[in-house]
Amino acid sequence: MSIGMDSMKIHDKLCRWFFGLFYDREYLNGKWFNENTGWGWAVRGLLFQKILGINRNVPFPVSSSMKISENPIIDFHPDDIDIFQHHGTFFQCNPGAIVLGKGTRVGYNVGIITQYYNPQNVDELLPAEDVIIGWNCRIGMNSVIMPGVILGENTVVGAGSIVTHSFPDGNCTIAGVPAIVIR
Repeated sequence: MSIGMDSMKIHDKLCRWFFGLFYDREYLNGKWFNENTGWGWAVRGLLFQKILGINRNVPFPVSSSMKISENPIIDFHPDDIDIFQHHGTFFQCNPGAIVLGKGTRVGYNVGIITQYYNPQNVDELLPAEDVIIGWNCRIGMNSVIMPGVILGENTVVGAGSIVTHSFPDGNCTIAGVPAIVIR
């Protein structure tokens, strides 16, 4: 049994070293890499991110069907890297930052943006505002989180919602266009 454990440790160290050449090492940790699923994402990422150039500047493995802005500022726990393996999700965070609390889940086709156009002049961008999402939140499919939004812990965003203002107290369910507290 120790031979098998030793070979797994060697495999793990080699993978961390090799993929550390292409990704920030801090993201090559956590439960997904301990279960080896993360290494599959890293292999796909080498092809799509580093060779084909889809999300090339993202410092961690990302699905090729997801869009993340150039030079992103995204803060998340390495155990939650699976958030970035969905289809159709869009993280626009340059300028501005997106903070995702540990345990937060993001559905398919969600948009989280830190900068938007001026409604009075669509040729002008408004100043960027960070988006902060607390621990253990759930963002439903096809939702949009607008610039400057803060969601407190345990907030559930209903599918198809557009969140235009903050719910910093958390522990609620919000839904609608624009989103309001429904529970």
